Amino acid sequence: MKMVIQRVSRAAVRVEGRTVGEIELGFLVLVGLERGDTEENVQKAATRVASLRVFEDLQGKMNLGLDEVGGAVLAVSQFTLAASIKRGRRPGFDRAMPGNEAEPLFELFVDRVRAEGISVETGVFGAMMDVELVNSGPVTLLWEDA
Repeated sequence: MKMVIQRVSRAAVRVEGRTVGEIELGFLVLVGLERGDTEENVQKAATRVASLRVFEDLQGKMNLGLDEVGGAVLAVSQFTLAASIKRGRRPGFDRAMPGNEAEPLFELFVDRVRAEGISVETGVFGAMMDVELVNSGPVTLLWEDA
C-alpha cells in the first residue's frame, strides 16, 4: 500500500465537472493499493493518517494532529501509485490491485479513518477525476507499507 499525504489548506475532487468531495484544512490522501495488501495494511495506514502530527503549534513546531486543528481528509483512490517506471517509456501496472479487490479495501480505509473521529470526503472509485489542492507548507509525506 502506498499513500501520498499532502497537508492542505483546501482540496477538492471533481468528476465530470461536478464537485464530489471537498475539504478545507486537512490532508489530501492519494491511496494506491497493491496486490497482497490486506485489511491489516489498511488499518495501519488509517491509524497513521489519523494520528499524524504535522500541523504547527503556537511555537511553529509540527505538533498538532487533525483532531486538534479541526482538520479533515479527502481520500482519493489512485492505482497509478502502484505503477513502475523503471523500464521502458510507459508505466507498468503489474503490482496494482485489481479494482474489484481494491475498492472494498479503499472503503475500509475510509471507514477506519472515520472511526478515528476524522471527517472524510472521497472521490469516486475508478472514475476519471480532477483533483485540486493548495498544499500548505508545502508538506508532502510518502507512506509505503510492504
